[in-house]
Amino acid sequence: MKSDQQKIKLLIVDDLPENLLALSKIIEQDDRIVYQANSGEAALSLLLEHDFALAILDVMMPGMDGIELAELMRGTERTRNVPIVFVSAAGRELNYAFKGYETGAVDFLYKPLDIAAVKSKVNVFVALCQQRNEVKRQVAELEEGRRELRATQVELERAVKMRDDFMSMVAHELRTPLNTLFLETQLRGMQLDKGNMAAFSEENMRKMVARDGRQIQSMIRLINDMVDVSRIRSGKLSIRPAETELSALLSRIVSDLAQRTEAAGGTIELHAPEPVAGVWDEFRVEQIIINLLTNALRYGGSKPVKISLEVRDAHAWIVVRDQGVGIAPEDQLRIFAPFERAGTKDVREGLGLGLYIARQLAESHDGTLDVESAPNEGAAFRLALPLAGSHA
Repeated sequence: MKSDQQKIKLLIVDDLPENLLALSKIIEQDDRIVYQANSGEAALSLLLEHDFALAILDVMMPGMDGIELAELMRGTERTRNVPIVFVSAAGRELNYAFKGYETGAVDFLYKPLDIAAVKSKVNVFVALCQQRNEVKRQVAELEEGRRELRATQVELERAVKMRDDFMSMVAHELRTPLNTLFLETQLRGMQLDKGNMAAFSEENMRKMVARDGRQIQSMIRLINDMVDVSRIRSGKLSIRPAETELSALLSRIVSDLAQRTEAAGGTIELHAPEPVAGVWDEFRVEQIIINLLTNALRYGGSKPVKISLEVRDAHAWIVVRDQGVGIAPEDQLRIFAPFERAGTKDVREGLGLGLYIARQLAESHDGTLDVESAPNEGAAFRLALPLAGSHA
């Protein structure tokens, strides 16, 4: 059963109700809706509201007759292409048919109507309309398919470009620590070849081990980021909630980052006066905080970085604030996407995965991570973790 929107619309116009009723009974079927008008003016109103497959007009009507109505229809863009069939009780000798065809009629019928002929003619126009509608539907589907194909092509091109950019970034980021290790190895080999064992004093060895450790950690961090992104996208990221106290965790993180903080020429000021306990994955929370602090040190212009902890609205709020160049409003959503970086002309490092991973980890704890910033006013990254509730 077709809906009214799918049914073909037909218009019959006659000033006599009995003629409208009779003609309606002849042409009505389940796949069509028959609209009736008892004057040219009423017909025009219907023509402006609906798209008709056919208009059957009585020629002889008081006021606006069928010929005048047809002329108005042909002069209006909306109704210009509606097929018109005239019906007349006048004899053929009055030549109404000639006038009707002049106004664009496709057929002319005389009363008394031949029921079989009327049905046959109307069925033809209904079938033509259905074919036109089907062609329009197929064209629309084809256009939609083309749009989807174009969108898919654009997405594939974007994915290929992202892959190429990603591989380029990975190569660049790995090359730096690897080159440093390689140069260090060559240098040590030269010292050994020369028998210069003084170069391997305890103090020098400690410095070598520290440098090697930093380069290895850089590569490990890079690899871990790539693994985490893969797990996030496949829905296999592991979250293991356990009792965790955030104040002690933050204190330990700040202490562990002391050497990196000094190397960046900055300081970290921690304000976490009260213990805040909850059920979170301590390793993942630490991962978020380290990411935020290292970003703050990187972009903070060697100015003090502040990290605070407070309880508000049934959440533990950790805010990391720097005093760097800030982040433009149009970049504040972008930086949380994978492979996006809010780099400056002075700072362009990392794969652009840290903030993406950090936000995913926050959301895995039913928490949030956002940023508040303005150009030249620093940035404040705000992590909210629920004190109670389910975890992913």
